[in-house]
Amino acid sequence: MPLKTLMRTYQQRADSALEQFLPTEHIQPARLHAAMRYAVLNGGKRVRPILTYLTGSALQVPLSVLDAPACAVELIHAYSLVHDDLPAMDDDDLRRGKPTCHKAFDEATAILAGDALQTLAFYVLSHDSYSELGERQRLKMLETLALASGSRGMAGGQAIDIDAVGKKLNLAELENMHIHKTGALIRASVKIGALASTQADDHILEKLEHYAKCIGLAFQIQDDILDVESSTEVLGKAQGADQALDKPTYPTLLGLRGAKQMAAELIEQAVDSLSSFDQKADPLRWMAQYIIQRQF
Repeated sequence: MPLKTLMRTYQQRADSALEQFLPTEHIQPARLHAAMRYAVLNGGKRVRPILTYLTGSALQVPLSVLDAPACAVELIHAYSLVHDDLPAMDDDDLRRGKPTCHKAFDEATAILAGDALQTLAFYVLSHDSYSELGERQRLKMLETLALASGSRGMAGGQAIDIDAVGKKLNLAELENMHIHKTGALIRASVKIGALASTQADDHILEKLEHYAKCIGLAFQIQDDILDVESSTEVLGKAQGADQALDKPTYPTLLGLRGAKQMAAELIEQAVDSLSSFDQKADPLRWMAQYIIQRQF
C-alpha cells in the first residue's frame, strides 16, 4: 500500500478514535470540552499517531491495540500546541489555518484545555478497555510518555527554547534543544508502538530509538526550512514566525543548503538503523523520507 494511502488510513483511524475518547460538548463544563475538541479535531498531519501505528504494525501488533497509545501521543501533542500558542509563549494567532485555541475561546479556557488534554492522554492510555495490553506494557508506556512530556523531554525543550530567544546557539546546543522539544515526543510515539508488541527486545528498541531520534531532528530541521521557504497559507500558521521572534534555527546556523544536507543525512541514518528489519518496516522507511519531503 502506498505511504499516502496508508497515512490517510491511519489519520482517519486516529481521528475516529480521538472523537470517541474526547468528552462531548454536551457534558459540563461544555465550553472547556468544546475547546478541547477544537484543539484536537481541527486538522493536523497526525504524524505522531501514524508513527505509533507504523511501528506497531511492523511488529505485527493489531491496530485495535494501537488506538489508545496512538491517541495518547496525539493528545499530548495537541496540549503542547495549545500552550505553545499562548501569549506567554509564542503568541500565535493561527494554527492549522484556523484561529489558535486562545483566540477562538479565551486565554484561560485555552490553558485549562491544554491541562485537560494532557491528563486525558494518561487516562486513555491507562483505561482503554478494548486493548489487549498487559499491565506491565501499559506501565512502561505511561513511563515513556510521562518522561517524554516533562522537564526531561518536551516541556524542558520548550524552556530551553524560551531561554534561547535572541541568543546564538552552536549546533550541539541547538540539537539538544530540539532533541527535547520536538524529538522527545516523536521518540515516544515510536517506542510506545514498539512496547505494544511482545517482540520488542532491547535490540529492537535500541534500533527504533536511533531511528526516531534521527527523524525527530530531521522533522525540526524541515520545520525550520519551511518557516523560511513556505507561506502562511500552506503552513497554516504564520510564516517567518521564528525569525520574527529571533529564535535560533538550523537555516540561521547552517544556511538553507547546509540545513537541507543535514536533514538528508539524518534520514539516511534513520533508514540505516532499520537494516535488520524485514519488509514490514518499509512504511517506517517511507515515513522517514516523508519527514523531509513534506511541505507543511
